[in-house]
Amino acid sequence: MNSTSSPASSNLAATQDAAHDPHEADEFPVGAVFAALWRRRLLMVGGPLLASVVALGISYLIPPTFTGRVAFMPPQQQQSSAASALASLGALASLAGGGGARNNGDQYAALVQSQTVADRLVERFDLVNKYDRKFKIDARKQLAENTRVTLGRKDGIITLEVDDHDPKTAADMATAYIEELRSLTARLALTEAQQRRVFFEKQLAQVKEKLIAAQQALAATGISISALKAEPKASAEGVAKLQAQLTTAEVKLQVLRRAMSDNAAEVMAAAAQVSALRGELDKLGQNEPTGNQAGYITAYREYKYQEVLFEQLSRQYELARIDESRDGGQLQVVDQAEVPERKTKPKRSYFMIAAFGLGFMACAIWVMVPVLRTQRRR
Repeated sequence: MNSTSSPASSNLAATQDAAHDPHEADEFPVGAVFAALWRRRLLMVGGPLLASVVALGISYLIPPTFTGRVAFMPPQQQQSSAASALASLGALASLAGGGGARNNGDQYAALVQSQTVADRLVERFDLVNKYDRKFKIDARKQLAENTRVTLGRKDGIITLEVDDHDPKTAADMATAYIEELRSLTARLALTEAQQRRVFFEKQLAQVKEKLIAAQQALAATGISISALKAEPKASAEGVAKLQAQLTTAEVKLQVLRRAMSDNAAEVMAAAAQVSALRGELDKLGQNEPTGNQAGYITAYREYKYQEVLFEQLSRQYELARIDESRDGGQLQVVDQAEVPERKTKPKRSYFMIAAFGLGFMACAIWVMVPVLRTQRRR
């Protein structure tokens, strides 16, 4: 019984030992592979070289791409010289967009890539036909793929690059980006001074209309200016100034209530100022004259109120214009776009290196596969 089962048990044990021996089952035939590669050394050298030559020939069939570059610096917003003067208008300064200095490089980098600028370039260079696209949106997407915008975080200089198969067109498109960006920013109030200028410009237009209406109402009373005595005139001017101060204080109180609660010290102080000004106006209103003189004084007070308000806004408008002209409202081009002399793509050396590597790998696999199959059979 033992003599018959012993050979079978020995064979089974030997088979299991061989199956669990990693050195025998998983050993990579390094020597056989190197020997095969050496035998086919002409293929290992000639194949990659042939692939490199083919890749070089293909690279000549690809149209060259040229890159137009332009570098510009957005206007830097500085602390306005009219900051102290704006204090006289209180809350009007906040509504006018007053603020400190800030870096607006990200803003201009986004504007130069905006749809408005892109559409202008699509129309200007007829990119729908140039890119052989059916719709304008497709030409815009292709333009975005051919355009790169980089913002220097340290120096704040924005670099814009445009790719095209024609070197002159690439330079012209880079220049056109700057021109269209300037046209866009001219219509937008981006800087703090521009925002204040636009605000006071609108306010001046409204006050001017009211001032004209007040003049007409004053003339309709039938009393000449010389008919008004010194004291009523002084009283009317005082009431007009007081009304202008009250208007400014009420606007300031409204702005503070939007940002703070009614229990805040600033809100309570502004409310007290409004109440005090209203009280002074009420006191002056108790001694109103009657008759034709009363109508004249009322019209004169309205006229003086609009006149004082117009003068205040005019001063702030002029200060904003001065700050806008000094604020660097124009883009400063650091590097003008020049016609590129060398192509950017395709890089023929990269083509050859990549083809050589891929060819070498393909030839190596071609040689090693039969060796590995033979090793597995054994």
